[in-house]
Amino acid sequence: MKILCIGHVTYDVTFETTSFPLENTKNRYHNKEEYVGGPVAIASVLLARWGEEVELAGQAGLDENGRKIQKELVLNKVGISNLSLDNNLSTSNSFILANSSNGKRTIYSYTPKKGQLKPLKLDYTPDIILLDGYEYEASKKLLEEFPNTISILDASRENLETVELAKMVKYLICSQEFAESVAATKIDFNNLSTLSEVYTKMEETFKNEIIITLEERGCLYKENGQIKIMPSIKVKIVDTTAAGDIFHGAFVYALAHKFNFEKTIKFANIAGALSVTRFGGCLSIPTLKEVQKVYDQVK
Repeated sequence: MKILCIGHVTYDVTFETTSFPLENTKNRYHNKEEYVGGPVAIASVLLARWGEEVELAGQAGLDENGRKIQKELVLNKVGISNLSLDNNLSTSNSFILANSSNGKRTIYSYTPKKGQLKPLKLDYTPDIILLDGYEYEASKKLLEEFPNTISILDASRENLETVELAKMVKYLICSQEFAESVAATKIDFNNLSTLSEVYTKMEETFKNEIIITLEERGCLYKENGQIKIMPSIKVKIVDTTAAGDIFHGAFVYALAHKFNFEKTIKFANIAGALSVTRFGGCLSIPTLKEVQKVYDQVK
C-alpha cells in the first residue's frame, strides 16, 4: 500500500505543566518535547512507525525548524520527495502548554502567510490519500487526478475550502465543532436526539461515510442505516495533544489492512485513547502492538 498524506506541517514545542500560567508571571517547565507537528504529519509518522509506505506533502521553511522537521521525517522513514522547503518561508510553529493535572492543553500557533503548495508530481498511484483541508489547490487536484483512490479528510474547522474537499472524499472524519457548524445545531449529550439531528443534517450536505469525533465520548457514525456511537475506552488523561491526528493515522492503517468499517473505527478510537495517557504529540504515538493488545481485549 502506498499512502500519501498532504497538508499542514509545523514544528511543535510542548511544555508539560500542572496549572495554567497567570498573566505577567515567569514560569519554568522541566519537561519539554520538540517534534514535527501538524495533523497529517503526525499521522504520517504513526503510519511509518507501523510499517507502512507513506509520503508527506506540505510546506516548511528552509530554516532551522524546517531542517529539524526534515530530519525527523527521514529518521521515521516518511517519504519527503513532495515536502517543499522554501528559503522564502518561515516554518509554522505551535507552542503547547499541556496541563497534566486535568489533561487539557492550550495551543499558541504561529502560521506565517504562504502561497499554496504547487501541484504534486507523483510517479505512482497512491492507494490511500489522507488530507487535512490545508493546501487546498494541491489536495483538490489530487482528488480529481485519482478519483478511485481511497480518500480521507480530517476536517477540524468549517471553511469554504474544507467543505468543498469534504464533498470529494470517501471518508469524512470531522470534529464535533465542524459538524455543529455545518449543521447549525449544537450537540447536547443530555438530549440524544441532537446527535441524530446533527448527523442527519451532515448527510444532507455530504454523501460519503461520515465519522464525527466526540473526544473522550468516542465518535458518531452510521452502519446499516443506524446512527451509532463507538465509545472510547476509559483511560487516565494526561495530554490530549495529537489524539485526533493519531486517530486518523490509525484509521488509515486499518483501512489499508482491510478492516471492516466498525472495526476500523474501534481500532482508531483505541489508538487515540492510548495517546492521551502520555505526554506530547509524536511522543504519544502508541506502538502497533499496544493498540492491537487493547483491541483484542475490548469487546
